[in-house]
Amino acid sequence: MPTDEDRRAELGAFLRASRERLVRTDFGLPPAGRGRTVGLRREEVSYLSGVSVTWYTWLEQGRDINPSRQVLDAVSRTLRLGVPEHRYVLGLAGFAPLPAASADEVSTVPAHLQRFLDAIGENPAYALTPEWGIAGWNGAYQRLYPNVATTAPTERNLLWVVFTDPAVRDLLDDWHVTSSRFLAEFRAEIGSRLGDPALLDLVARLSEASPEFRAGWERHDIRGFESRERIFHHPEFGAVTYEHHQLRPSDQPEFQIVVYTPA
Repeated sequence: MPTDEDRRAELGAFLRASRERLVRTDFGLPPAGRGRTVGLRREEVSYLSGVSVTWYTWLEQGRDINPSRQVLDAVSRTLRLGVPEHRYVLGLAGFAPLPAASADEVSTVPAHLQRFLDAIGENPAYALTPEWGIAGWNGAYQRLYPNVATTAPTERNLLWVVFTDPAVRDLLDDWHVTSSRFLAEFRAEIGSRLGDPALLDLVARLSEASPEFRAGWERHDIRGFESRERIFHHPEFGAVTYEHHQLRPSDQPEFQIVVYTPA
């Protein structure tokens, strides 16, 4: 198992390698010694990050220091790290992963995820944003729940339709059980982001629109996701039983993909 010393050494080596790959003209900097156009000096990274040269040097040397998350975020921005690289830096320093992207950033699924949903074929499937907005779905899900295509985008949220759309109550065999479970799973996921404006707005609107939601929210139930059987009253085929699965794409972890397969 890696020790703290191992993680500090890896963090320093990663920061150094990232710094040495940067193109100087991207930062408006002239060539360095002997016309070198690639690689920033430690002093330059520290200045651009607002971090002291000594502190940044110690980071690269793997010294036994405790950098704040703000320092690591600033250095990551200067080094122009992508999301996976930024997560890697935070993980090596012992911090929690980056928060999920906001609703504004992920209101619709990327084209390749929509193609994946479509390829699932006759199995209903849809994608959820961090606030559980329904960002994409396939034809099988639309046949199961036709209102998904006509609901206003601002209300196309799984919790919103479950608690406010009468058609969902008719569709679900156990509305009271499912709605309570969804709410407990939702709360478990968003606990670290309860202050986000988008979440506060959603909770406020649902609390006003649904007495059942308001009562459930005040219970503070927490529950992790588990695959399970679900029974739906299909508008064409009557009662159908599916197994409920959930997965996250490695390249788009802010989305949840929900798939219903025949049970």
